[in-house]
Amino acid sequence: MQEKNTPPRLRLQPSEHRSILILGDITAAVLALFIALYLWSTGDAWMNFSLEFLRTRPDAWFYFLPVIWIALMVDNYDLNKAGNLKLTLKAIGLAIIIASFLYLVIYFAMPPQTLPRRGVLFFIVFVSILTLIWRMIYVRIFSAATKSRRLLIIGAGKAGSTLVNVIADQVQPPYNLLGLIDDDPEKLGTQIRNYKILGDHTQLLTLVKELGVTDLILAISGQMNHGMFQNLLTAQEKGLQISTMAQVYEDLLGRVPINLLDSEWVVRSFVDRAPLGGIYRMVKRLMDLILTLVGMVFLIALFPIIAILILIDSGRPVIYSQERLGRGGEPYNIYKFRTMKNSADMEKEALVTSLNDARITRLGKFLRKVHLDELPQVINVLKGEMSWVGPRSERSELVAVFQKEVPFYRARMLVKPGVTGWAQIHQQYAETIEETAVKLEYDLYYIEHANLLMDLTIILRTFGSVLGFKGR
Repeated sequence: MQEKNTPPRLRLQPSEHRSILILGDITAAVLALFIALYLWSTGDAWMNFSLEFLRTRPDAWFYFLPVIWIALMVDNYDLNKAGNLKLTLKAIGLAIIIASFLYLVIYFAMPPQTLPRRGVLFFIVFVSILTLIWRMIYVRIFSAATKSRRLLIIGAGKAGSTLVNVIADQVQPPYNLLGLIDDDPEKLGTQIRNYKILGDHTQLLTLVKELGVTDLILAISGQMNHGMFQNLLTAQEKGLQISTMAQVYEDLLGRVPINLLDSEWVVRSFVDRAPLGGIYRMVKRLMDLILTLVGMVFLIALFPIIAILILIDSGRPVIYSQERLGRGGEPYNIYKFRTMKNSADMEKEALVTSLNDARITRLGKFLRKVHLDELPQVINVLKGEMSWVGPRSERSELVAVFQKEVPFYRARMLVKPGVTGWAQIHQQYAETIEETAVKLEYDLYYIEHANLLMDLTIILRTFGSVLGFKGR
């Protein structure tokens, strides 16, 4: 029997949880593919299930169905969603709807007998069932892992209080939070969101043993007591997992805590280690150009239709141009379909935009819902003024205000602005300074962690947002 003060041998980090989740989904999708192929072959008039059938009957694209399914599920690799069965069911349902819609579009657009209806139908049915079974198993595993991770937060100041709120507000909290430790005698016995400050550093090791603590999160923003430092080292030697507040904040929210960081963080993150290295920039630019070619096809095809509808709905102009600040604060003109009643309203759009804004036209509401108002920005991407993925560009008037009110705001201009981005898929338009600060936390997280896989994830999640009418 395991002693109460012995940490469990298996303590998965968020990245490990995510890897297990993806591996399980891939396994379910591959298994569904083989079931679909087998059932398809049993009704085939030409040949039975065999290597010859696998080699000659399915087209090459059929074997990529598991990859397409994983792409459709990409929005549910947020652990806060994946650990919740209700949100998981919603994500699988949306993936089924999108997959079916895409198949029907392709099926009716292609010549007869081009696509195997039976094979695709079997895949969609079985991948949905197997993914659901796997996700139900995962929810149980995640819940068990959550209960096994018994947490104390070291520090009950601003950083500690923020972390308590972050953990408590999670749909499925990743820790069993037991309380906090702080050396301020005035805080002992008080509470933060019903979590008690249980003691100071002299009681830390005793509490770890008595409560069966497995994890400690360091949330001390000031100078640390020497005794606290020594006890933390001892706790680590005993096998406890010790993390920093900033690290856990980023893992849980996908943001950086800008109000709890100092200038040294900017030096470490964006000066010592230059963001978005040269090779990444070259490959990213190549990806931008490839996607722009696709975007230009849609722009050419849809422009006459959208232009006529805008003219009928609210008159001229169809395209609106507005000055924004790009990388390094360089001004450029962004292009959008006009979605407000007149040019004067569009001129103020970036300054003041609210939910259900009365200035937005009837057609404009639809264009914003499906993000088609952004389509002319393919021209900006082609010119190199923007990327497909990056922080949202802002007007100079707003930048001047935000630089005074929001810490580290200028750092978001280290990269090109994007048509979509990490902040855009997590949060809609910011209407207040507080909401702008949250968007900046997402932007800085992206700049710090950006890679091609992250860019592809953002693009896929944006595609899901378009089909789900989640724009505003």
